[in-house]
Amino acid sequence: FAVYDLFTGEMGVTNNWTHATYTKFKSLKAHLKKYNRRLTLEGFDKNTFAGFVTHLQTKEGQLNTTVAKNVAFVRWFLRWAAANGYYSGLAHVQYRPRFKGLDCKEVIYLEWEELHHFLNFDFSGFNNSFEIVRDAFCFCCFTGLRYSDAAKLRKSDVYREAVPPYISVVTKKTSKRLHIELNKYALAILDKYVNIPLPDDAAMPVLSNQRMNSNLHEAAEAAGLDAPVRIVSFCGSQRTEAVVPKHEVLTTHAGRRTFIVNAFRLGIPAPVIMQWTGHADYKAMKPYIKIVDALKAENMERFNSFDVNRTKSEEGKK
Repeated sequence: FAVYDLFTGEMGVTNNWTHATYTKFKSLKAHLKKYNRRLTLEGFDKNTFAGFVTHLQTKEGQLNTTVAKNVAFVRWFLRWAAANGYYSGLAHVQYRPRFKGLDCKEVIYLEWEELHHFLNFDFSGFNNSFEIVRDAFCFCCFTGLRYSDAAKLRKSDVYREAVPPYISVVTKKTSKRLHIELNKYALAILDKYVNIPLPDDAAMPVLSNQRMNSNLHEAAEAAGLDAPVRIVSFCGSQRTEAVVPKHEVLTTHAGRRTFIVNAFRLGIPAPVIMQWTGHADYKAMKPYIKIVDALKAENMERFNSFDVNRTKSEEGKK
């Protein structure tokens, strides 16, 4: 565990980790200690690794998607330890488990029609924060910004007089500067708050992430965003399936996903979308492309149900 601390210290500085990343590795260390407080690098072999995975699944109840991430983190640590002379084992090479259901995670997003219904829903008579939450969420839906970047957007980041208007932001997660042109929907949201003094010269009011998600569920429920969503997950080989209304699983990150899916549906090329979202890896676009491809297949299926006889009959009447 002393070597693990050296690893997180060095990698944190080298890769400019955020507080959230440090928290992930702190949590992983706690899981390792809970599994076996007497773990040593000398004794960490593939059986130890497999035992840790079983512990995460059976004792901690982690889903396969989470376990796979923790396995990747441990493997990273062991590679670093081996490269720096702290570890002579081969667990990071020999132990490569396969997890079920890694590709079954549902991408939660709003359809174009749902998005506009939510955008125009009248929240008069509801919780005062619902409209604020809706505006911040929809702004992410129309720009592709992460919640964390929308929360720190300042009025000085908005270039209204440019043609077309745009925002220029340095992202919190990747420290990339993004130049995002503003469509009329995003600009209209910012215009609502342009003359309202906000703390730190914020471009719009944004609640804390926890409050944002809590209020988003309620606001989406009030607006009737209750389309059924099938959630499938795996813990080990055990499959769990549930159908829930969309508002129950809607989170701030769904705004960014909504932007990407609808951008693809509009026919915007992936490289252009990636310029707006800051994605460097085309691999990250694949889940969204699969959604759009499925929608294309569904639309093509309409040709198979085209009633030729009925069409001829209608033409005869004319």
